[in-house]
Amino acid sequence: MHIAVVDYGMGNLRSVAKAVEHVAPDRKVVVTDDPVKVASAERVVFPGQGAMPDCMRELDARGLRPAVIEAARSKPFLGICIGLQMLFERSEEGDTPGLGLLPGRVRRFPAERMVGADGAKLKVPHMGWNEVRQTRAHPLWAGIPQNTRFYFVHSYFVDPVDPALIAGETSYPAPFTSAVAGSRLFAVQFHPEKSHHAGLKLLSNFIAWDGRNPAAAPTPQAALTGTP
Repeated sequence: MHIAVVDYGMGNLRSVAKAVEHVAPDRKVVVTDDPVKVASAERVVFPGQGAMPDCMRELDARGLRPAVIEAARSKPFLGICIGLQMLFERSEEGDTPGLGLLPGRVRRFPAERMVGADGAKLKVPHMGWNEVRQTRAHPLWAGIPQNTRFYFVHSYFVDPVDPALIAGETSYPAPFTSAVAGSRLFAVQFHPEKSHHAGLKLLSNFIAWDGRNPAAAPTPQAALTGTP
C-alpha cells in the first residue's frame, strides 16, 4: 500500500511529495499519472497549480478522472489548491466544469470588493500568508491552533452550496472558504507543503487519519485551541 500524489502535469508536485515523505518516512510516496496506482493507493493527495481549464483537460488526457473520483469517495483524500477547486461543479475560470463531487462553484475574487480595512487596494492573486479560522472540529486540525497562518497563492475560491462542507475560512478582505471536509476527503485552498510547521502538521494528521469525518456540528471553542 502506498500514498499516491496525483500527477496530471500541473504544479510543483515534487515539493508536495517531499513534504509527505518528510512526515511519513515509513511509507512509500509515489508521484504518478497512472490511474491503476491511484486506485490501489492507501490514500491520495490531489495537488495542483495553474488554470482550471488546463488542469481539467490534462486530468482527462491522462485518464485520471475516474480514479480520482473513486479515491475521493472511498479512501482518505487530500485536495490542495486547484485540487480543492476541481472537486466542485463549475469554475468561473473559463466557465469550466469540475469533477462535480461537491455542490458549488469556484468564483474569482471580485475586483470591486478588493479593498482592505485601511482603504488600500488588495492584489489578485491573493498571495502570501493568511490566517485560517477553523469553523468545525476535524482530525486534520489536531494540534493546529485557531487562526494559524498558512501560505496562499490563488485568484479563485470555492463557494460551497452546503455550509456543512466548510471546515475553514479566511478573509481577503471578505471571508471565503479555505478548507472543506467531506465524507472521506479534506481539501484546502492553501499550500501545506509551503506552510512550514503548521503545514507539515496538517500533512502528518492526514497520514494518521482513518478517513472518518466528524459530524458537521458547531465547534466548541475548546476544540479550536489546537489541543489534539
